[in-house]
Amino acid sequence: MKVTVAIDSFKGSLSSMEAGNAVRTGIRRVYPNALVEVRPLADGGEGTVDALAAGMNGVIHEISVTGPLGEPVTARYGIIESTHTAIMEMSQAAGITLVPAEKRNPLFTTTYGVGEMIRDAMDKGCRRFIMGIGGSATNDGGVGMLQALGYDFLDKEGRQVPYGAQGLEILKTISDKNVLPELADCHFYIACDVTNMLCGDLGCSAVYGPQKGATPEMIVQMDQWLERYAALARQAFPKADPKQPGTGAAGGLGFAFLSFTNAVLESGIKLVLEETRLADYIKDADIVITGEGRMDAQTAMGKAPEGVARLAKTFGKPVLAFAGAVTRDAAACNNAGIDAFFPILRSVVSLEEAMDPKTAASNMADTAEQVFRVMQAVGVEGIE
Repeated sequence: MKVTVAIDSFKGSLSSMEAGNAVRTGIRRVYPNALVEVRPLADGGEGTVDALAAGMNGVIHEISVTGPLGEPVTARYGIIESTHTAIMEMSQAAGITLVPAEKRNPLFTTTYGVGEMIRDAMDKGCRRFIMGIGGSATNDGGVGMLQALGYDFLDKEGRQVPYGAQGLEILKTISDKNVLPELADCHFYIACDVTNMLCGDLGCSAVYGPQKGATPEMIVQMDQWLERYAALARQAFPKADPKQPGTGAAGGLGFAFLSFTNAVLESGIKLVLEETRLADYIKDADIVITGEGRMDAQTAMGKAPEGVARLAKTFGKPVLAFAGAVTRDAAACNNAGIDAFFPILRSVVSLEEAMDPKTAASNMADTAEQVFRVMQAVGVEGIE
């Protein structure tokens, strides 16, 4: 029997690989000789660095960078040395969770530390980057990141504009004469499931500004500043197009990547599936197993397990899923390629008990075991 397992992390409980390894344990209690391939899974958001590093023999690096408030923070990113690929999450350097609620103000928060992460990876030989850009605290149009990479964003006196969206108000000149030369050789694959444009009623300021601490007055100001910034950028950088879907992601970081670097924006799960070459493992499998911490109707709307199921169905493979919790509307998953799904809870316990890593791993293994015992008992065709 060949089984391919790709389960998203159970956040706060099991990593992607831990969840998959628990499933393998349960299967082998029933089929000791089964070939069970456990592959990492993430959707480009939180947990992507750890999942891909753990599942692809990557190395985690920790560095001190400029945080969103301009103070040092420790950021983690992974390097897959065989392909000189850096796996990053912008939230490590500019995430909203790094800013206490009372200090959230996009006029001052910066993406400078994101550029420092990139620069560090470039120094280590990376020229290929996979970057998740969810969960930002910023609305600076990615200017901070670009400054860290050598771009000059200058005011009328020829000085670098200050951190945050406030810098856009006084921006007069953009220059690439001091850009790090290695940047031209770098390619960025941006995990982005946001389609917002840079400006307007559905732009980053209006839609995401409030959760970052913006007042209605700030939103109007920032939108005007970003519009002017985009017009200024387009004068010297013809790729700059503020109307392109995704340019409003992460407070305009999507615009910065598309306009000033060799970058493409892609679905997070699509990027991960391609990077992990999951299709190579699924095509020869008898069964595919996926899952996540909580399965509900949203799972069927483009989340990681749905991406796995969609891929599996291109090869005509049966798909099972395991989850920490399952809601009634999770039935939508059956129409999204997941043939059957199972909650792993074995008894009524507190949330804290259910999320204990040892308990969760044990429950996962036990549930997988019983599901495969059913297969064995009924003699499912093609399963030996």
